[in-house]
Amino acid sequence: MPFQKVQTEKLSLAVVRQIELLILRGILRPGERLPSERELAERMGVSRPSLREAIADLQDQGLLAAKAGSGIYVAEVLGSAFSPALIRLFGNHNEAVSDYLSFRRDMEGLAAERAARMGSDSDLKVVQAILDKMEAAHDRNAAEEEAHLDAQFHMAIIEASHNVVMLHMMRSMFDLLRQGVFYNRQIMFQQRTTRDAILDQHRAINTALQDRDPKGARQAVEDHLNFVKSCMVDQQKALRNEEIAQQRLKHETGEA
Repeated sequence: MPFQKVQTEKLSLAVVRQIELLILRGILRPGERLPSERELAERMGVSRPSLREAIADLQDQGLLAAKAGSGIYVAEVLGSAFSPALIRLFGNHNEAVSDYLSFRRDMEGLAAERAARMGSDSDLKVVQAILDKMEAAHDRNAAEEEAHLDAQFHMAIIEASHNVVMLHMMRSMFDLLRQGVFYNRQIMFQQRTTRDAILDQHRAINTALQDRDPKGARQAVEDHLNFVKSCMVDQQKALRNEEIAQQRLKHETGEA
């Protein structure tokens, strides 16, 4: 008969599973520091030896990493999504910018649709709270802060879609954006008229989410990222035109 005696689970395995789930669900994020050993053992109600065994297991898996004199951190695993050679290709060709924004439009549109249907009330409160911070930064003309909050806004929607594969894939994509692989996103927030339009688009996305309107949320995200794509195309044209204009100027003035 295919039955075996029921065995009590080791405490360390229960700790491993709990931390794994927190990482999988995106609650513990790459680079985030865990509480001290004593505090974490108290929070989880386990002995420090059991906790140490679990931490060692998670380190062996590559999910946690120790920093000398600093503590235990969630490992930076996002970069493994793309090879260094592919990242260099992305950064060297404008075609990748267009494809990146098209990919984001399709994936984030789906995420917004799912978030409107499946996101909890708390999920949508997070989205609203980030939008409120964006509006405050906008009023202060804090473009850099507004650009940072823009990324948080989009990630909050992806988190609210409750698809862990999409979550980690899109975090990887946003990490490349943060590194400036595709484009410098702060450029988008340097012109007041563009920032005004982007904020209005985020308001439209948020309204559809709060109204639990899946189609409206998806359409609002797609409209927003189509606008971003158009702005980036215009920026690339402007940079090319300026390069040509500088060549003409040098020719006319006799500069070397």
